[in-house]
Amino acid sequence: MAISSVGVLGTGVIGEALIGALLRSGTPREAILIAEKRSERKNEICQKYGVSELISFESVDVLLLSVKPQDFMSTIEQLQNVNIELPLIVSFAAGIRTSAIEKALRNKARVIRVMPNTPMTLGRGMSAISLGTLASNDDREWVSRFLGATGEVITVPEELQDAVTATSGSGPAYFYAFTEAVVAAATKLGLSETDAMILAKETLIGAALMVEKSGKDLQTLRENVTSPNGTTAAALKKFTELGLDELVFESMKAARDRSIELSS
Repeated sequence: MAISSVGVLGTGVIGEALIGALLRSGTPREAILIAEKRSERKNEICQKYGVSELISFESVDVLLLSVKPQDFMSTIEQLQNVNIELPLIVSFAAGIRTSAIEKALRNKARVIRVMPNTPMTLGRGMSAISLGTLASNDDREWVSRFLGATGEVITVPEELQDAVTATSGSGPAYFYAFTEAVVAAATKLGLSETDAMILAKETLIGAALMVEKSGKDLQTLRENVTSPNGTTAAALKKFTELGLDELVFESMKAARDRSIELSS
């Protein structure tokens, strides 16, 4: 798909990450146009990345929408007055279905929905994309290619986007919360908060790198740390007794269900 210009609407954390991804994937900075209602932020982004302000929706081939959910549909409605073929719409808004966007645009728009997560700002994100009824494989390939500069990308049926939200969208917060709990427990066991934080943080990072680089599955990695009747086995036994698996499932189910509520 030939793309001559891309509009980025909303330049918060995700929007700025998208600009960086576009540049890394080969989009010329002069082809990137931004819209941001906060004038100071708009000027900051234009100066930082050498991009320009988006004046008209008719000047772009693709629109990446990273605005707040409460502003999303009012932003979409502005496209109803576009007199030429609508650009490809790529939505990064949680809970907004492609069918709602298509309906608002009189079923004339190609729409792709993306659930990203915040590690994309470091190039280690996880994005799941779903195609609307009019989006093509060329559209999907273009979106997947540029999002590849932010991390991993998969394609899922849209009915699974709520499960994706509960897994990778909200997922970073789960690991942060667990690490906070480890730090709190370590301090109760007598360690200083500073030492507890260093130990927990570096263990989290090291474990993640083992998952990525060791070539071993999660069960094998866990078993390699767990000596029979040892300290790790004692901790994991307590996890099982307290119902860790069920707690994680119920928590993720709550996130999934809330995502469904928000999209209703």
